[in-house]
Amino acid sequence: MAPQKKSDKLKRLVAVQRHMERMAESDLGVTTQRIEENARSMDMVMEAIGSLDPVHRLFAQNYADRFDRLSNTDKQLHGLQQVQEMKLLRERAKGDRLEENRKDARALEERAADDDAIYDLIDIRFATPASDKLEE
Repeated sequence: MAPQKKSDKLKRLVAVQRHMERMAESDLGVTTQRIEENARSMDMVMEAIGSLDPVHRLFAQNYADRFDRLSNTDKQLHGLQQVQEMKLLRERAKGDRLEENRKDARALEERAADDDAIYDLIDIRFATPASDKLEE
């Protein structure tokens, strides 16, 4: 098995890191969706509280309690959203850093390969053939 190049290893790490970034984006998307659903529920409860329908007046205290729970959930979801946004930024920065390191490693490997090719050409050009050594 041929030894793995540093750039190949970093390429795999970049792929894993980008997957982690997509997972963080997905989590953030779910949280955003939950915030929107919670906001709709809060709007519906507020409409029920403000309604002039006598049925809703009987449940005014229940609606107020429900609205209080929804507002607490809203605060928690917004806190979670901030944490997930920071995590997404961290994962993206890690991926970008790994990508830059991969590009640098690839450039160094290409440079080393070019240098080796030049040294091989020099050796071929100036090396004494084996048959000449036997004649002496």
